[in-house]
Amino acid sequence: MDKVFIRGLEIETIIGIHGWERQLPRPLILNLEMGVDTRDAAASDQVRDAVDYDAVTQAVRRVAGKEQPGLLETLAEKIARALFDSYPILSLKLAIDKPGAVAGVKAVGIEIDRRREDYAVCGR
Repeated sequence: MDKVFIRGLEIETIIGIHGWERQLPRPLILNLEMGVDTRDAAASDQVRDAVDYDAVTQAVRRVAGKEQPGLLETLAEKIARALFDSYPILSLKLAIDKPGAVAGVKAVGIEIDRRREDYAVCGR
């Protein structure tokens, strides 16, 4: 399987379970790795046959801005569902870092690994 990736996507959104975290947007850093079949895009050399990096980036920003959940776990799952709904990806590895969430710690966050079949109609 081929991979399309976006590394170091910086976004700001309201996220967190503490009251002080809900006052102002906080930075998050996302890394995405999407399993795709790139053969059609390679043959046509047309973005319509590819996973558009900018469109994916904007979709992630929209989800993060709209949802504003308490937990990174919730945000990761919402992003995964949105990407599988909108793009011909077969798998997704998504890591979200939340800088400054815990004092004295370089990074905290979550990583999820999903496949298209994880979102069967009965699982929605």
